[in-house]
Amino acid sequence: MRLYIIRHADPDYPNNTITRTGHLEAQALAPRMQREGLHRIYSSPLGRARDTAKYSAQALNLPVEIEEWTAELSDLRSAEAPFAGMMAWDFHGEVIRGGETMPMHHNWHELPHLSVPHIREIFERVKRNSDEFLARHGYVREGGLYKIENRNREKIAVFCHGGFGLTWLAHLLEIPLPLMWSGFFLPPSSVTTILLDERSENFAVPRCIGLGDVSHLYAADLPVQPSGIKANFY
Repeated sequence: MRLYIIRHADPDYPNNTITRTGHLEAQALAPRMQREGLHRIYSSPLGRARDTAKYSAQALNLPVEIEEWTAELSDLRSAEAPFAGMMAWDFHGEVIRGGETMPMHHNWHELPHLSVPHIREIFERVKRNSDEFLARHGYVREGGLYKIENRNREKIAVFCHGGFGLTWLAHLLEIPLPLMWSGFFLPPSSVTTILLDERSENFAVPRCIGLGDVSHLYAADLPVQPSGIKANFY
């Protein structure tokens, strides 16, 4: 199975939709998704994801199936100084990586500003929902592997969000969560491709074969929008 994790196009957050530029991005994305030959399209319930997905759905004559659990993780906003009001995935990389040891699976939640219980609880929720989603498509998680219950050859797109996408990828790829947040960026309308890599008869392992791809924007002569970058972008 191939899983396409697609961030919504350039957002109009106040109106829960996408900007005029975002519509151009989503329109440019649709022919690419058509060439990929998607079998199913899922979307976050939020308007900016649904409004991005609709162009690909129309091109492929597919319904958009809503997955509630893929909504943006808006409850990951910090209430603590100096990051009060900031989403956890926007915390400065120098804070995440500036300590004496790198955050790993066993200790990332002990970092300053990440030690509040709700962050870990939300990540556990994403993990549970992800495992249930993949089980529905034939892959049942056992430890760090996915047992192949049904050898799925579908191509599936999930239109979702930047913070959610990075959080989901941390689980799928077994990358410590704060390193995923601070080390990667998913541009608006970008496509991240995960292959359920089947090296044996029994198990598959998620493998990223393309991250944050925006080739459809270059093909349409559209710029990459910096939504989510908090400092220099040029």
